[in-house]
Amino acid sequence: MQVSRITQVDGAKASTAARLQLDGWTLSALVLAAFAALPIVAILATAPEGGFEAIAHLAQTVLGRYVANTLALMVMAGGFALVVGTGCAWLVSAARFPGRRLFAWALVLPLAVPAYIAAYLYADLLDFTGPVQSGLRSTFDLSVGEYWFPEMRSLTGGAFVLGIVLYPYVYLLARSAFAAQSLSQFRAARSLGATPARAFWRVALPAARPAIAGGLALVLMEVLADFGVAQYFAIPTFSTGIFRSWLAMGDKQAALKLAAFMLIFVIALIAWEARTRTGRTASKDGLAAREDTPLVELSPMGKALASIACALPLLLGFVVPAVHLAMMSMSDTAIAAAGDLWDYASGSLWLGLATALVCLVAALVLGFAKARSQSRIARGAIRVSTLGYAMPGALLAVGLLAPLGALDIGLTRGLRDTFGYTGGLVLTGTSLVLVYALAVRFLTVAYNSVDGGLAAIPPSLDAAARSLGAGPARVLAKIYVPLLSPSLAAAAALVFIDTVRELPATLILRPFNLETLATRTYRLASDERLVEASIPALILLAAGLLPVLLLTRSAKR
Repeated sequence: MQVSRITQVDGAKASTAARLQLDGWTLSALVLAAFAALPIVAILATAPEGGFEAIAHLAQTVLGRYVANTLALMVMAGGFALVVGTGCAWLVSAARFPGRRLFAWALVLPLAVPAYIAAYLYADLLDFTGPVQSGLRSTFDLSVGEYWFPEMRSLTGGAFVLGIVLYPYVYLLARSAFAAQSLSQFRAARSLGATPARAFWRVALPAARPAIAGGLALVLMEVLADFGVAQYFAIPTFSTGIFRSWLAMGDKQAALKLAAFMLIFVIALIAWEARTRTGRTASKDGLAAREDTPLVELSPMGKALASIACALPLLLGFVVPAVHLAMMSMSDTAIAAAGDLWDYASGSLWLGLATALVCLVAALVLGFAKARSQSRIARGAIRVSTLGYAMPGALLAVGLLAPLGALDIGLTRGLRDTFGYTGGLVLTGTSLVLVYALAVRFLTVAYNSVDGGLAAIPPSLDAAARSLGAGPARVLAKIYVPLLSPSLAAAAALVFIDTVRELPATLILRPFNLETLATRTYRLASDERLVEASIPALILLAAGLLPVLLLTRSAKR
């Protein structure tokens, strides 16, 4: 009896030691976690500088406005995305109506449209001099002041634009949750006299709530990170405030303090999103198992309304921006302005490839650390390394510039004194810091793809190769790389596209000689030269179709 207890204690100690051990993979994961955590640590370390007086000054001037507008934008855009995404997901999952199969995958397409490009296009369409208001005045012979039209460049306009292109996050997760639900539970509620609406509110919606909340959390993260829409519509938010404080006013301390307040929102959203991952269950007799059996019977009028309800988000979120952009890009002005297209397309190409390469290497390290090491330290390092997806680009930019700027000044001075170096700043004066920030932001995208690929490879293949005398490098080259090639290709493509479309971090961190498709589009649109910006904007929209199609394909599985 006593021997058995001693054995159990020794086994528990050995297991704990194994979970806390530091091997090569764990150390590598810790290094990556340190790099990923640097901007957060820098913001938290530098934010208290200036003491309470600096914080009080912000509170008396701009902080309240930034908090109020950011929260209002999150509530309105999130609410819009929640209603549209959940409603459309329920219709395509539970009912049968004309166009349902088309809408089931096409409702994801608005995710391909960058929010800032949608803002430029809707402002052009709906402004006083735009085609919509001009057509109304011409058709009904109206003069200025004789009619009311909603102001597009406003808080509500920004919420509409963000909501209409981000609702697919909610739609995708809600549709998957509804498809996995038990048919028997819903039909039991109906047999007890519940109407379809009551059964939806009492049975289907509560069961799908964790997934819907997860989609909403992703929407709110994107709204918090937005810079292009808020800047173009003149909405003072945290992102625009950080950008204005750092670049326009040169007040780095104010920018870092705003980033610290923004970090509070980020941490809350990360905690919420992580909490929503629990409680998601699937049923063998779910809606997906009865594809041809409608759960809710619709009348002819109901079928028509369902088709309209699903068509409107698709039209407003994708068709209208894409068609308007395509029409503008065919004009002589747009074609003439695209003469130097390669100059900024090459900048996007180099930046995307460099970031994708860094993310692939880091994702492989983290993936192997998870597969090879049972250490809790390794798993904690992986969580820290993959937090970047929730970090707004503006926050990452100022969080990196603060410590690396000081390091860069000392490094450049040392090179100048020692080797007679005559160039500019070595780190922040080049694209290195920008690639660093983008890699931190999009590492999660690459890691999820690589981790999924590694999970499908049996560990016995590795063990068999090792038993035949193959070293780690040979095992990696001959076994893992060929088997992981689809996952690596998908990860590289997704990171490349996200990098090309990223705006705030690129604007803040890019060197003076680097222009990308995103910054070119932003600069031309800010100067109200939207026609000239149409071709680079159309390229960005087309590039966004690839991850959307991959999402649609994975959702079908």
